Amino acid sequence: MKKFGKKYVEASKKVDKNKLYSVEEAIKLVKETSTTKFDSTVEVAIKLNIDTKKSDQQIRGSLVLPNGTGKTKKTLVLAKGAQAEAAKSAGADYVGDVDLIDKIQKENWFDFDIIIATPEMMPALGKIGKLLGPKGLMPNPKTGTVTTTPEKVVEDVKKGMIEFRADTYGNVHSIIGKVSFEEKSLIENIQHLMNTIQKLKPSTVKGTYVTNISISTTMGPGIKIDKNSFDK
Repeated sequence: MKKFGKKYVEASKKVDKNKLYSVEEAIKLVKETSTTKFDSTVEVAIKLNIDTKKSDQQIRGSLVLPNGTGKTKKTLVLAKGAQAEAAKSAGADYVGDVDLIDKIQKENWFDFDIIIATPEMMPALGKIGKLLGPKGLMPNPKTGTVTTTPEKVVEDVKKGMIEFRADTYGNVHSIIGKVSFEEKSLIENIQHLMNTIQKLKPSTVKGTYVTNISISTTMGPGIKIDKNSFDK
């Protein structure tokens, strides 16, 4: 049986496991139940009633959180010519083409958080798909990371772009900010994420689409949110 630390146990006492909290109550409580000395990340887990084996029910996308994530992501842009220059001007951390693909393959180099690539670079990048796929780094048109305007994506990442996708069980995990954020900022971020996921509801899904929502901080207890509190 898993043993929890003293701080976690104390924080858990503040949470009613049988209650569905409004989004406002949950955000207030998640800040109160942070157990770390550092500025914890606030995470949300959303359970969807989808069958991910069906191609039309694979939920995936990206969005820019209104108030950012509180984290800085390193961007690697694979592009040539004017597109590469535009990415450099936008503040990309690394810009290159086949040379950087070779560096990843030969040196096991992963000093970045996200890869943005132009369509012409995808055939070369596909050759190291087995290296990138398990790390969740393979660019994808659905998340906007395969694009003819890489500079725009670099700007979005710096503003607080996140990628999300449902796992095989229909769960979407995402960060929505830091404990240090004001409650209003966290509420705006989670509402924007929920609105985006609602818009992606497949027409073939019958019955309830979102079945469970919970938030927590790094190493903190989970807090269940009443999904109806987003229907305002």
